[in-house]
Amino acid sequence: MRHHSWPYAIDADAAPPLDADRLVLWLGRRQWRTLLGGVLFGVPWMLSVALVPAAIGRAVDEGLVARDPGALVTWSAVIMGLGVVSAVTTNGRHWFAVRNWLVASFRTALVTERAVRRAGPALTRELPAGEVVTSFASDFWRMGNAFDITARMAGAVVSFVVVSAILLRGSVLLGVIMLVGGPLLLASLALVVRPLQRRQQAQRAEAGRLTSLGADTVAGLRVLRGIGGEDAFLARYTAQSDRVRRAGVRLSPLQATLDAAQVLLPGVFVVVVTGVGAHLAVAGEITPGQLVAFYGYTAFLTMPLRTATEFVDKLIRTRVAARRVVRVLAVRPDHATSPSLAAVGALLDPGAPLLDPASGVVVEPGRLTALVSARPEETAEVADRLGRLLPGRHGVCWGGVALDDLPLDEVRARVVVSEADPHLFSGPVREALGGPDDAARWAAVHVASAGDAIEAIDGGMGGDLEERGRALSGGQRQRVALARALVRDPDVLVLVEPTSAVDAHTEARIAERLGAHRAGRTTVVVTVSPLLLDRADTVLLLEDGRVTASGRHHDLLRSHPAYRDVVLRGED
Repeated sequence: MRHHSWPYAIDADAAPPLDADRLVLWLGRRQWRTLLGGVLFGVPWMLSVALVPAAIGRAVDEGLVARDPGALVTWSAVIMGLGVVSAVTTNGRHWFAVRNWLVASFRTALVTERAVRRAGPALTRELPAGEVVTSFASDFWRMGNAFDITARMAGAVVSFVVVSAILLRGSVLLGVIMLVGGPLLLASLALVVRPLQRRQQAQRAEAGRLTSLGADTVAGLRVLRGIGGEDAFLARYTAQSDRVRRAGVRLSPLQATLDAAQVLLPGVFVVVVTGVGAHLAVAGEITPGQLVAFYGYTAFLTMPLRTATEFVDKLIRTRVAARRVVRVLAVRPDHATSPSLAAVGALLDPGAPLLDPASGVVVEPGRLTALVSARPEETAEVADRLGRLLPGRHGVCWGGVALDDLPLDEVRARVVVSEADPHLFSGPVREALGGPDDAARWAAVHVASAGDAIEAIDGGMGGDLEERGRALSGGQRQRVALARALVRDPDVLVLVEPTSAVDAHTEARIAERLGAHRAGRTTVVVTVSPLLLDRADTVLLLEDGRVTASGRHHDLLRSHPAYRDVVLRGED
């Protein structure tokens, strides 16, 4: 297990539970010190406020009624002291509350981000992309809500017990009203809590679907415009938006009821305790000072009772968010990764061949191998198997070591697959390309003939790439993606149709430079381009998913009619 000096980090091998309530407790155990710190400030803060009515009552009885100036000054000083304690502890309680909220939210984001990276393509097959985005946008912050209020809730419980004990000493009837009535009124919230939780989950699910629909629409906006489908997708988005609105409307009465309870429940106590206390004072069973104190208690009790109802509300929101987060954490990757297998990666020999038994493809080390098929999906599938981009076990071996038995991160670090439709992410160009330094980046850009694409970006290499590289043409995006793959300089580089969107002159330059740049390293190119095939050391022809011929490009053109038909597309 790796330990981190950063206090907010979580060990990389820490496994969060896949149950919502246990996940909340798991996070709480990892920040128990700050939770305890909040309680140590929250309890004296609320107690200092709770004891003010008692001090005022004593000042009335012993100072004003008894006409004792000394006692009046003494109890006035006590009241001032309680105010000072309240002011000091308020600052500490608030500091711990904000810290607990932020740390819980951040750690939730941390373990979820790790789960997203670990799950890879399996995540978006099991969950809509919009739901994952919504979790990152809102659920993490709600996960911290229950931790934010722990200090105040602890103070509310302790102060409620203390005030009830004081009331029992002054009047058994008032004490019983406090000890029995308070819990009963809070228990009545159960009538609202369960349906509120269900409706919050339903509203959250509809909002996630709306985000997914919006993300899909934006991603395919160019295609939609090309086929005139904007109106259809707008209608779908409008309908889903209306479902979100209706879910919010169904939620609002229960949410309003819970919010109203924060005022109603304390109000009931104010009326009942004040009325009973006034009756007892008239009957002479309590002193005037006690009546003043009892009224102060009823005013104070609005604080712990509101805190209790707020705690219920925030706990519901936290549990709803935790259930959504757990769904992301529960997604299992296509290939399990095990840190204990990392040592096996050391057995991989870059000088060993890469074998795909399903197709019969043998990738010789240090050579440029081209895969050709009349059905592009066949060769693309082979490329995905070589990079472990497909779910399941496929038996691909590298020097006698099965890739299926290696940690996924180990394989991805050594075998890089650049797909036919690669994605570019927004941000600084240098970060988008990667690489150790500008020399390596410019070398890769030169091989990919992407200099014009970099120059087209405002600021060049020092500029920012827009999302999906939308300011670039299709050919420019493809060449920037090729440069990004080249700068990684992996042991095995697999390129799927890397020049399908460029003109013949640019393709010729890339073909000539690619072989020289990757000389002595293993490279696989999925293509039917004669310019690239002419530079390959070995060309493999696949028919019905199996290798049926291999050799140099010119030799296969002369000797293999099926190969000639694929490459020349029926031309002589």
